[in-house]
Amino acid sequence: MPAYFISDVHLGVNPPKAVPDREQSLVRFMESIKGKASHLVIVGDLFEFWYEYNDYVCRNHFDLFFAMRELVKSGCEIHLLQGNHDFAYGDFFPESIGVKTHKELVLEIQGKRVYFRHGDGVAKSDFGYRLFRRVLDFPLNRWLFKQIHPDWGMALARFVGRNSRKVGESRIIKMEEYLQWANTMLKKTDCHYCVIGHHHISGIWNVENGIVASAGDWIKKLTYLRMDAGELEILNFDD
Repeated sequence: MPAYFISDVHLGVNPPKAVPDREQSLVRFMESIKGKASHLVIVGDLFEFWYEYNDYVCRNHFDLFFAMRELVKSGCEIHLLQGNHDFAYGDFFPESIGVKTHKELVLEIQGKRVYFRHGDGVAKSDFGYRLFRRVLDFPLNRWLFKQIHPDWGMALARFVGRNSRKVGESRIIKMEEYLQWANTMLKKTDCHYCVIGHHHISGIWNVENGIVASAGDWIKKLTYLRMDAGELEILNFDD
């Protein structure tokens, strides 16, 4: 059966010109591949922000959680990668839904080795972000954030996210940096494909050591990658 890869959905925020009701479209997409997919890999930034508390789960995404659980029960493997907006996954997805979470991942699908990673921080021009991410991910800082009431924490995270998005809109994407990094990782991992996200640009590129692919985003265009018989293609979901 085919495998499907999506990236950069950023649920929880609706920037200008975003597709309306994106989350429900994603639910319908998952329902449409139920019983027809071997894998669904979400290559980071499914959520605009994600943080797990001991007794709290964001209720805004219950339809999505149910759709993911039903897809898993149908026999489809779902893998969820950490992005730069949702890197703080805990045990909710693997233990309650059956979705495996990763920072990076290698899968063998249809006789091809595929390497997955969100792609944040890999470009040399992302030096400032790499430093900022270390601060956010520092154990003491994560513990301190957890002491904030979840409603306040989510509001704070959305405020920071809105402002960082405004700054990021003027950032120039240096695609050659991502391709150079991906080419190195293809050789290092002995993979045929490298699937990344983060930059929101959909495409399939041939490089020296294999093929690099990105599904784009699920904000302004509902694009995804479909892998069938070892070949990749970019499609747009129109429900």
